[in-house]
Amino acid sequence: MMTEARLDKSKVPDTYRRIASLYDAWAWLTESKARDRCLAMAAIQDGESVLEVAVGTGLAFERILEANSSGRNEGIDLTDAMLERAERRAAATGHTNFRLRTGDAYTLDFSDDGFDVLINNYLFDLLPERDFPHVLGEFKRALRPGGRLVMVNMTEGERWYNGIWPLIYRVNPALLGGCRGVQVVPHLTAAGFEAIERAYLSQFTFPSEVIAARVPA
Repeated sequence: MMTEARLDKSKVPDTYRRIASLYDAWAWLTESKARDRCLAMAAIQDGESVLEVAVGTGLAFERILEANSSGRNEGIDLTDAMLERAERRAAATGHTNFRLRTGDAYTLDFSDDGFDVLINNYLFDLLPERDFPHVLGEFKRALRPGGRLVMVNMTEGERWYNGIWPLIYRVNPALLGGCRGVQVVPHLTAAGFEAIERAYLSQFTFPSEVIAARVPA
């Protein structure tokens, strides 16, 4: 059974505001391989419309801009301090074809069928499982028919040494930014996504799942 989310949504902005200055080091240590795999599976083609939900400090978004230098690039995050860092990182690429703004995955402020690709890193491991269908429904609504969703989540470990992370979560969820191990594939199937592909990665014992799926054409 999936561990219940213990960090209330109302506390997420303050939690990530406090850790914004440390996040890049954490991401390099535990998440970089999963992020690389996510972008490879997204296979962004220049000229597409791309949305990243939960851009964080912009580690993936700057690479989205490099891959999609003549397309549409949108990004949202719930936390202003993370978004400020993402803005600086995006501006440093020299590209101007992007918009970053505060936004909520529960209510995406975008029209239906607007994007070819939606990328989401380390969000569902924060959310209560009961909210997965709603957020996936928003993702599906924002994607065009045939559109691609690629996501990364902290997941349940496959080796004994991965067990340190659930222990830390039990002691204090905020130490992990509220993240705990989840498995989202069954929810993607229930939401009507197809061509689902999942990869498991462990970096510095931190377990991640990278999932690619499509909206039916």
